[in-house]
Amino acid sequence: MRFLIVEDDFTSRLMLQRIVTPYAQCDLAVNGDEAVQAFKLAHEEGHPYDLILMDIMMPVKDGQQALLEIREYERSQNINPKDETRVIMLTALGDPKNVVDAYYKGGASSYLVKPIDKGLLLEVIRNTGLKI
Repeated sequence: MRFLIVEDDFTSRLMLQRIVTPYAQCDLAVNGDEAVQAFKLAHEEGHPYDLILMDIMMPVKDGQQALLEIREYERSQNINPKDETRVIMLTALGDPKNVVDAYYKGGASSYLVKPIDKGLLLEVIRNTGLKI
C-alpha cells in the first residue's frame, strides 16, 4: 500500500508517519500544492496512492483546495468514484463548515480532529475499506 501524508507541521507529520509506516509506504508533502503534484505524479507513474492523510490548514494551498483539485483530476482521468483515492482530512478545527466542505464539497472519505489518536486513526483508515 502507498500513503501520502500532507502536513505542514513537522511534529505532526512525523507522528503520522510513525503510526502508518508499518502498514504502507509513505510519501510526504508539506502543503496542498505539493500534495496535488505528488498525487498526479503517482498516477502518471502507475502507482497511485491508496490513502491521503491531509491537514486542512496549510500555507501555499490548503487541504480543502487540494482535495478539490485531486477529485477534479480523478474525474478528468475517468476514475470511477468507487475507485477514488481515500482521503482523510485532519484539522484542529472541528467546526461544521469544515466538515461540510470536506465531505460534501470535497468528497473526503473521513475527517479527524487533532490531536490524532493512534487507535482512532487506524480504525478510521480501516473504515475506509483499506486492510491494514
